[in-house]
Amino acid sequence: MKVSVLIAAAGKGERAGLGKNKLFALSGGQTYLEKTLDAFRNSGLTDEYVVVCSASDMDYIRALLPRDVVLVEGGDTRTQSVKNALDLVTGDIVLIHDGARPFVSREVIKNCIDGAEKYGGAIAAVPCRDTVCLAEDNDVTSYVGKSGLFQIQTPQAFRTDLIRNAYSLAGNKTFNDDGEVFLEYAGNLRTVKGDKNNIKLTFPEDFEDRIPCAVRTGVGFDCHRLVEGRKLILGGVEIPHDKGLLGHSDADVLAHAVSDAVLSAAAMRDIGYHFPDTDAQYKGADSILLLKRVLEIIGEKGYKVSSVSATIMAEKPKLNKFIPEITANLAAALGISPDQTGIAATTLEGLGFVGREEGICVHATAVLVSDAEF
Repeated sequence: MKVSVLIAAAGKGERAGLGKNKLFALSGGQTYLEKTLDAFRNSGLTDEYVVVCSASDMDYIRALLPRDVVLVEGGDTRTQSVKNALDLVTGDIVLIHDGARPFVSREVIKNCIDGAEKYGGAIAAVPCRDTVCLAEDNDVTSYVGKSGLFQIQTPQAFRTDLIRNAYSLAGNKTFNDDGEVFLEYAGNLRTVKGDKNNIKLTFPEDFEDRIPCAVRTGVGFDCHRLVEGRKLILGGVEIPHDKGLLGHSDADVLAHAVSDAVLSAAAMRDIGYHFPDTDAQYKGADSILLLKRVLEIIGEKGYKVSSVSATIMAEKPKLNKFIPEITANLAAALGISPDQTGIAATTLEGLGFVGREEGICVHATAVLVSDAEF
């Protein structure tokens, strides 16, 4: 299945008060448009990229973005701009996204793709936390409440044939977003889990450098003995070898060390505390599933993983050719991109029990971020 990304970047962004296209503002040496594009490219989930922009910005954006990105001139409205760009999309699924939402996560992207594949159309949304009212000239006319109300985000994902046909039926009518077009002309539209951090940059205060309020670092270390008659699992990937690691679970020493680093950063003990080897339910457990449970545990305190780094210490087998697969698998489990997952392997030059091929050790670090106040 081919997945295309259509980024709407043809607006003027006048409310931002920057005196230029707000997507060209810099953060960390990159424009916000580049950050938005990178969020999709680094996800490992998308294949084709189309950016719709104004004629006046076309040359600048062409010089700014990679050559494989297709540029399309926008229309007078967002609806017309997207309609123009859909003609060039070749994927089975298309994600339509606001260029001013550079903080979209891999998890949200995946939720939208899965939703579109299953239902035909899916939009990222978060439940309203605050009560909503209607007002005219600041005079409240009625309370709407908050039950059943959602704040709609992008990306919005669709089967390409369905959304293209919906836009062809829409004519010159103007809509709030692509989901509204789909709902009126294509059929059932589903919400999928969005992210409160997936904000749309709109006002001047949104363009201050966005640094998480809390950043925490943790360290994890684990060793397991190599024995015959066991599979060798590292980062959820089975490695061909005549020995495997001994343990109560599947003994995935990499997943264990990373789990401990994540828990350490959140000051939430270690995996032995949360998943004791005295508990029969964890016998032979898939350690990647335990890692995902660790993410739920830290999520309850408002933390999520920003990046991890780990060094696998093993004399044999040689792991170099397996590192890309291990990295991708671990990144997917953590809900981050491979670019945020640094995995390396080394020998101990014959020294110690690792050098004697009696076991494998892993040292890991993890960086967590949170929106909680200091």
